[in-house]
Amino acid sequence: MPTTIHSTAVVHPGAHLGENVTVGAYCVIEEKVEIGDGSILDAFSQVKNYTSMGPNNHVHSYACIGDEPQHLGFKGEETWVRIGEGNHFREYVTVHRATPQGLAATIIGSHCLFMAYAHVAHDCHIGDHVIVANAVSMAGHVEIGDHAIVSGMAAVQQFARIGEYAFLGGLSGYSNDVPPYMLAQGTRAKLYGPNLIGLKRKGFSSATIGAIKKAYRIIFRSGLMRDEALKKALEELPDVPEVARLVDFVRTSVRGITSDAGKSTNGDD
Repeated sequence: MPTTIHSTAVVHPGAHLGENVTVGAYCVIEEKVEIGDGSILDAFSQVKNYTSMGPNNHVHSYACIGDEPQHLGFKGEETWVRIGEGNHFREYVTVHRATPQGLAATIIGSHCLFMAYAHVAHDCHIGDHVIVANAVSMAGHVEIGDHAIVSGMAAVQQFARIGEYAFLGGLSGYSNDVPPYMLAQGTRAKLYGPNLIGLKRKGFSSATIGAIKKAYRIIFRSGLMRDEALKKALEELPDVPEVARLVDFVRTSVRGITSDAGKSTNGDD
């Protein structure tokens, strides 16, 4: 099937469109744009300069991909949005280019779903198989790991990291890092233990889930100082990659880790 462009669409002759691309009515595609094979741009969507997306992406009506960052220091420099394959950007989603002070590219992986009105700010780095629900707002430099889920109307503060397989509740604010495999929610978000349902659905074994639960109790509810708790988790649960990943994430946090809801530990949260 050849690429089809509606007669009312505005596509710059310098834009590079792959094979089997569908461009709907009144779309706007600017010059420095690369769109992969099999992608669909619905009516009234926009893909702006310095945007590259792989195959089989679907940009729904009124979404705008690649606009300039909302950053007062931005002076029109060449920065990019780079998108993998098989993503869905629903109505009114916005994805902004990076800043030269950051990554020089806002990065989105593959097979993600961004529901209506979600916003991905400059210099964000989103992994694969991420679900971002309606009206989620991400500030600049946010990182979200693979298979994470962010529920509706959540707000993630700049430079915060969300670990892989985490589940973030809706109507919540996230100013600190949320470790991988965890569940968090609240106006000022707190941790509520491992994301048990999500981990089971993703095929984690009972033994691995049990190890993550035990590590969580050691790190967040044992009353030990943070460094001591991390060391103990590794000693008691050796050879469990997920525990090693959890420990490394906590140890390398710059913003600080979201506090546990059940019990404040040692002031390191």
